[in-house]
Amino acid sequence: MRALVLSAWKTRPELVELPDPEPGPGEVVLKIGGAGCCHSDVHLYNEFEAGVVPWNPPFVLGHENAGWVHALGAGVKSVDEGAAYLVYGPTGCGLCPPCLEGFETYCERAAELPAAVGLGRDGGMAEFMTVPARHLVPIGDLDPALAAPLADAGLTPYHAIKRALPYLGVGGSYALAIGLGGLGQVGVQILKALTGAVVIAVDAKPEALTLATENAADHVVAAGADAAAQVRELTGGRGCDAVFDFVGATPTMELAVASAKHRSAVTIVGIGGGSVAVSFFTVPYECNLATTYWGSLPELTEVVAMARCGQIRPSIQRFGLDQAGEAYRQLEEGALTARAVVVP
Repeated sequence: MRALVLSAWKTRPELVELPDPEPGPGEVVLKIGGAGCCHSDVHLYNEFEAGVVPWNPPFVLGHENAGWVHALGAGVKSVDEGAAYLVYGPTGCGLCPPCLEGFETYCERAAELPAAVGLGRDGGMAEFMTVPARHLVPIGDLDPALAAPLADAGLTPYHAIKRALPYLGVGGSYALAIGLGGLGQVGVQILKALTGAVVIAVDAKPEALTLATENAADHVVAAGADAAAQVRELTGGRGCDAVFDFVGATPTMELAVASAKHRSAVTIVGIGGGSVAVSFFTVPYECNLATTYWGSLPELTEVVAMARCGQIRPSIQRFGLDQAGEAYRQLEEGALTARAVVVP
């Protein structure tokens, strides 16, 4: 089969021929119907080096994956051959307390294991991949190419927003989404579906602001030196009850803190490598400042349910497997206006 492989740190992934995978006990082989390109992959092959994480190349990229069950491994009886499923990407031990809650992202044995499919374990930028059957979420008649981004670009903002819902439960609340790429656009949709908050969206690209408006954002603000002042004005001077930074660069983190009110929640979702000063006087009083990483398996089932009833729908741009390198090039250059999905 053809697969996009990261063969070494700080090299670009290459399309190579690999043997078709065989399922082990408790696993299935999935025929890939869509694999999303994520900016974290760009960080992975451009910036990581030996010793940063407890695993190393080579491996197949792709941690947003959906497709059809092609073959069953020994003991698998919980899924149907030929049916369509979305893959929960994180790989935990399955036995520690976080894993038993479905949060394999926070596995207590993470240092001993690959982080996820496409992140140490072979992912879905290929014609086929192996998956633990327990990590499959049925998607019914959803197009796997449309469903694939839900595994990260849907799950990650959903988890961040869900844990901040107590801050958005009072009438007249305001939510701010900073960074309107793949995660941010879905985040706007989730905020509108789950809360009654007034949703404000910030980005530097006019086309991203237009798409956010189409996704039901109540107000859009162009990124810049006066963005925080504009957000404050839209909230009547008080600031936002919950802020979600889907970039994580220093300027966006500073905007997030500057836009928050007292007794608010600021969640840094993006991994842009930024930082922000935290002291008694630099953040609003009783501001819950947190980072999040991905989400749980039960939450992914909730995300799929929202997608199946039309509450969230990622905007995608399809690429063939032989165009996967071009998809990542456009992602690096900021040339994409939708989530790139590779369809073998």
